[in-house]
Amino acid sequence: MKENNEKTERAVLAGLAAASFDPKERSSDESMAELAALVETAGGEVVAYLMQNRTTPDPRSFIGDGKVQELKELLQANECDLAVFDNELSPSQMRVLSGDLGVKVLDRSGLILDIFAQRAKTREGQLQVELAQYKYLLPRLTGMWTHLTRQTQSGGSSPIGTRGPGETQLESDRRHIRRKIQKLNDELQQVRKTRSVQRRQREKNEIPIVALVGYTNAGKSTLLNRLTGSDIPALNRLFDTLDTTTRRFQIDETQEILVSDTVGFIRKLPHHLVEAFKATLEELTFADALIHVIDISNPEWELQAEVVDTLVAQLNADKTPCIRVFNKCDTYIGELPRGENIVCISARTGEGTKELTDELLKVLGLGKIALRLRLPYSAGGILEMLHRQAKVTNVEYTDDCTVVDCVIKPELLGQVKQYIHSEE
Repeated sequence: MKENNEKTERAVLAGLAAASFDPKERSSDESMAELAALVETAGGEVVAYLMQNRTTPDPRSFIGDGKVQELKELLQANECDLAVFDNELSPSQMRVLSGDLGVKVLDRSGLILDIFAQRAKTREGQLQVELAQYKYLLPRLTGMWTHLTRQTQSGGSSPIGTRGPGETQLESDRRHIRRKIQKLNDELQQVRKTRSVQRRQREKNEIPIVALVGYTNAGKSTLLNRLTGSDIPALNRLFDTLDTTTRRFQIDETQEILVSDTVGFIRKLPHHLVEAFKATLEELTFADALIHVIDISNPEWELQAEVVDTLVAQLNADKTPCIRVFNKCDTYIGELPRGENIVCISARTGEGTKELTDELLKVLGLGKIALRLRLPYSAGGILEMLHRQAKVTNVEYTDDCTVVDCVIKPELLGQVKQYIHSEE
């Protein structure tokens, strides 16, 4: 995080809407607004932005030399020290733009990585961010050693005898980074093993797991707090949650489940970042159900939901039962969505949480069964089991048996079926 005495970096944003791009990759007013929010999240200040329309990106400067000159003038006029591109730049384009503009250049991936580095608190989160940063840095190393040739240049290229050390240093750094990547992969593999042990323990205890997924800032942490009574910080900013948080939720009188909050997704999320965070995101694959939290107050909620669905599919979790939860319905003016596995809520006010709980019980197959049992005195072990694993609402002792009113889980039905007196 930035210290108070540090100067806030001023940035100009640049985006390209190329016809050759997939529509999801093109810059738009919405994606540029999201980029501005990312810059502010990282601690910067956006003073202007520039959009370019081309058939294809310029292979050298991405947006074309004319737009580069326009961007440079914008940077100088506003005394900016940072240019942020809404699209992913190739290493060579980043080097060219840095040289032409004379300021630090970041693309969307680099900016997201910077935010992740600020936010990761646990050792696991920090490992994942570090791995993603090294993978991002490796192909961009070449331009970092230009100072070695610049010191000795007297014309268009370095004199004979000055090229070796720079190249040696470059290759040395590449080897060093590859070693670091391998070490981080090994450490994350250990994290996966630990998670696997914890997961097996939960499965042994028969505790269902529900994972919250959704676009960044959709309200997942607020919903987790609402359901579980936790006090996890839930701030109105992008990527506020990076480290998976799991809390217990007493879903009814007889059943407890685990609810896990996961990192929020975003459009154009760097592939290597998704790969690095698989240790955390693989919880989705092993979850018994997903809650896909959608901010219905956002005009682009359909696109955001599609981004999440695509990433869930990439993580092979698209076959897991999923409830689509439309959050912030208290601020939405219009017809609310309806249908199977759809719930409209306000995590902030609590509206709709009862309907969500009922839907979860149905999806998880945890319906409650109310019974009256007549237990012979020889079946005292059954009564003891009911006190442990069910909710006993009334017990009466008669001359020949114990009459028990209880609410049980479906999996206990087989053990008590022969004692059922009547169903209510």
